[in-house]
Amino acid sequence: MQSFQPKPSLRWGLGAFTLVELLVVIAIISILMTAGSIGLSGMGGKGVTSGVATAESLFDEARTTAVGRNLRSCVLVAKSLTNNPTEDLRRILVAYEEVDLTGTPATNPKYGQAKNPDSPSPKWELSSRGAILPDQTFFSSEFSFKDHKNQSDKIDIITHAKFVTAKKAYEGEYYIYQFNTQGIIIDSTNANYRGGASFIIGSGARKPVKNALPKVTGSAKRDFGGFVIWRNGRTSVFRSPEQMGSGVKGISSGGTF
Repeated sequence: MQSFQPKPSLRWGLGAFTLVELLVVIAIISILMTAGSIGLSGMGGKGVTSGVATAESLFDEARTTAVGRNLRSCVLVAKSLTNNPTEDLRRILVAYEEVDLTGTPATNPKYGQAKNPDSPSPKWELSSRGAILPDQTFFSSEFSFKDHKNQSDKIDIITHAKFVTAKKAYEGEYYIYQFNTQGIIIDSTNANYRGGASFIIGSGARKPVKNALPKVTGSAKRDFGGFVIWRNGRTSVFRSPEQMGSGVKGISSGGTF
């Protein structure tokens, strides 16, 4: 009696891609990648993109802190650090105004509330360690504005930041973005301010000396990124150099920002 042995099935080969199909898929992927790179031309590189994302999270932290604790808060960007100039225009801190901790909640009805709610220049308590922008990435004091739509005023500066407790490495001058207790961005020098602000960073090189501005290098031309901070404290990322202003659009190698 002859035994029966089934022949192996060849149907598995029917699901494979042909060489032509693979080439078509590769071509489509290449076209999509090219279109994407064209669409993002002129926007920030890896360091700038990472720095923008980090800064956005810190602004969100400041706004949330203001609303959650019913205290004024701020984002501080180092302008000129007394003991650590290498972090100028790169160190970013989040802080909230000093609270009254005298006595106990039972003996002091204002315990845990703002210590000097009417002071235009309160002492600040750091709420976190903040962050440092990536290497060769710097805050642009030239292209960041109180009101980005009108581009009229630069960001406020506090000459000697008053901290409740802070390391000596943090002593110095800072650019300040301030939020009120509702998380609305405000101008401490103008009670009627109803605008927003902008935060822009760029890639370049900077000498580690006091008040030295970074310069655009040939490879970093138009390598900028940032976001607008609306009046309610929310942020929206800039999608092109044109949205950041004529200064960014027209900057050339060697230009300061």
